[in-house]
Amino acid sequence: MVDQDNNEFALELAQLQQEHRDLDAAIEALHESPAPDLLRLQRMKKRKLQLRDRISFIEDQITPDIIA
Repeated sequence: MVDQDNNEFALELAQLQQEHRDLDAAIEALHESPAPDLLRLQRMKKRKLQLRDRISFIEDQITPDIIA
């Protein structure tokens, strides 16, 4: 059961990381445009932060806690 959960987390993690990279590239391209759409840019940055939070959560779920 744990292996299946970890596999599901790993799959979701890969998808989220890809979306995060895609958003990063899109944000950079929008910054370089002569007249960037600031509202769209703000929304993209907010989504990127949400993805980062979810990625961190999943990484914490996959990595076991080691109590020293």
